[in-house]
Amino acid sequence: MESREQITGSAADFDFLIGDWTIRNLRLKQRFAGCDDWDEFPATSRVRKLLQDTANLEEMDIPAKGFAGITLRLFNPRDGSWSLHWADSRSNRLFAPVIGRFDQDEGLFYGDDTDDGRPVRVRFLWEPCQHTPCWEQAFSRDGGETWETNWMMRFTRM
Repeated sequence: MESREQITGSAADFDFLIGDWTIRNLRLKQRFAGCDDWDEFPATSRVRKLLQDTANLEEMDIPAKGFAGITLRLFNPRDGSWSLHWADSRSNRLFAPVIGRFDQDEGLFYGDDTDDGRPVRVRFLWEPCQHTPCWEQAFSRDGGETWETNWMMRFTRM
């Protein structure tokens, strides 16, 4: 039997995100090239609870870039972790999940993917920024020794 200290997550961890949002996206124009030039574009999203409040679904519309996406977030009550699954209208496939948990207000989630055909470690960070949700994505080509943040989202409630 696991002690309460080992299971720290809650099915309510993402409740701050439920509702309708406008999003300011900042995406690095070139990854792993020492670039500090960011592409900025808007998006909107709607997040709702599912599966007896143990999951949520985010539907995101990004008309400036010509695509839409969804994130399915699933809570695992056995270990307190979340798995975050992304799909979009460009690839029409479900990407491998990032898995992690919250420690107080900060959520860290890790997974494996490819970038331009090369394997990368992926890190998602969720945290409050000036009383509004902020999300960041970073990639690592060295197994997590160093990270490059390549996408940031700043949410504003509609």
